[in-house]
Amino acid sequence: MRKDERVTINKEFESFDAFVSEYVSNISRSGVFIRSRIPLKIGTKVNLKFTVLMDDVEVIEGVGRVVRIVEDPPGMGVVFTELASYSKLVLERLLTAPAAGDAPASDDED
Repeated sequence: MRKDERVTINKEFESFDAFVSEYVSNISRSGVFIRSRIPLKIGTKVNLKFTVLMDDVEVIEGVGRVVRIVEDPPGMGVVFTELASYSKLVLERLLTAPAAGDAPASDDED
């Protein structure tokens, strides 16, 4: 009997915005939607490693499992099954950071 094989997804991005616009259309604390013209089968275990540039180079690393396949846009929903502790912190920072282009709040009143 074969052991479960894992597919490795290892990508580097110049910024978190590039990561989202080029590769991921949805990311949350529980998982990620990965754009792919050839999605993996539901149930496939995936080694995930995303390197993004924020203030410094940051890495999100862990293991996930494909839980759904979507045709438009083509891709797959992957639920995190394991995330390195540091990756959890990076993900939290990413999810709570203001979106690019958002103006900082001003205390000045007109």
